[in-house]
Amino acid sequence: MHLNSENILQNGTEFLKKAEKYKSVPSKVFGRFKRLKTAHWIVILLLLAGTGFGLYFLLKPGPEPVRLPIVNAQPVEVKDMEIYGEYVGRIRAQQFVEIRARVEGYLESMSFDEGTYVNKDQVLFIIDPKVYRARVEKAKASLNRNKALAQKAERDLNRIRPLWEQDAASQLDLDNATAAYESAIAEVAMSEADLTQAEIALGYTSVRSPISGYISERNVDIGTLVGPGGKSLLATVVKSDTVQVDFSMTGLDYLRSKERNVNLGQKVAERKWNPYITITLVDNTIYPYTGLVDFADPQVDPQTGTFTVRAAIPNPDHILLPGQITRVKVLLDVREDAIVVPQKALIIDKGGAYIFVVRPDSICEKRFIEIGPEIGNSVIVERGLAADEHIIVEGYHKLTHGSKVLPLPVVNDSLQKASDSLQAAGGSLPVLPEEAGDSLTETTPGTGNAIPTHDTNTKQD
Repeated sequence: MHLNSENILQNGTEFLKKAEKYKSVPSKVFGRFKRLKTAHWIVILLLLAGTGFGLYFLLKPGPEPVRLPIVNAQPVEVKDMEIYGEYVGRIRAQQFVEIRARVEGYLESMSFDEGTYVNKDQVLFIIDPKVYRARVEKAKASLNRNKALAQKAERDLNRIRPLWEQDAASQLDLDNATAAYESAIAEVAMSEADLTQAEIALGYTSVRSPISGYISERNVDIGTLVGPGGKSLLATVVKSDTVQVDFSMTGLDYLRSKERNVNLGQKVAERKWNPYITITLVDNTIYPYTGLVDFADPQVDPQTGTFTVRAAIPNPDHILLPGQITRVKVLLDVREDAIVVPQKALIIDKGGAYIFVVRPDSICEKRFIEIGPEIGNSVIVERGLAADEHIIVEGYHKLTHGSKVLPLPVVNDSLQKASDSLQAAGGSLPVLPEEAGDSLTETTPGTGNAIPTHDTNTKQD
């Protein structure tokens, strides 16, 4: 498009006219403002101030909600708790018999294998029997001679008595015949006793086992002179199908057992349990059988301040050997319906032991308690805690008495394992929807304090 001078002049004239027109607008507006009264200005200023304050509160960010401390809480457990004591014990055989030579002589033979099982009355050793057999024969001969003399004395007495009755024999003859007969009878009795003694001594030349059990190695060699005048100990036999465990307890343990009305070594028919023991072997494995305490020494050793307690325990596989030293765990008492808390929930300082208890309104309370025995990871509470209360087990380190908390249930081991397995398989445990999660807390208007709305008295699974 080509512009000529006439068009340019015409357009400039029109622009100047419009500029003169708009130049008068501000003067008109300011003129109107000048004509406004003071009251109008006050209303305008109030409207502007109200608009500014409204915009300030509308655009001002709201207060951040106060986040409550999240803690793990669980109900107090009430269950039967077993109280144990640990001691050092020594294994002892149920029967331990020393095989000794009871007669003197040279050892001729041995009829067993060392370390094997022998039966009762089994012949173990043979001592030279020749001398003792000769003594038996001599005693038999003496007995036969004395029996013959007794028979002659009896016949003489039978002949004298009728003659004495007919006054054909004197009283002296009758008394002599009677004395000779009675002396002969006594000689027969003495000979019988000598024969019995000789036969017993001959029987001792065959050394037999008095019990069934395992025999040790021999203590003497063949051809050795044994007996009261020589080496009398030949071997030992041990019966260990059932062994005995000896351990020592202190006088304090005795007093504590009396306080619990437990008499060690005595069975009580009214009691549901009896003191039993378990044994830990040298390789730190638990022996599969348990034993029952059947004896307690009625007196205390004044030198050590302890008394001996004994328990019998089966040993069918002969795993336990006499003389072994083991660790003994003894059931001392069973506390029925005891209040139990985890040891990790317990805090101990100079003032004593205390825990944090969650009230139904989610306020935590610092509670001093009296604790009893510790069993594993749990502690028995003697006084200061009720069975229907909830305690904080995790997250209590920064809490103070009277603080409001958000208690959550403790995830047990089975639930944790299930979660881990589902996550490993690519899944997950079901979660609450956002609406349910939001309902756990609500904000108090104007304060922003979150208040738990769930029931803390509900039993936690």
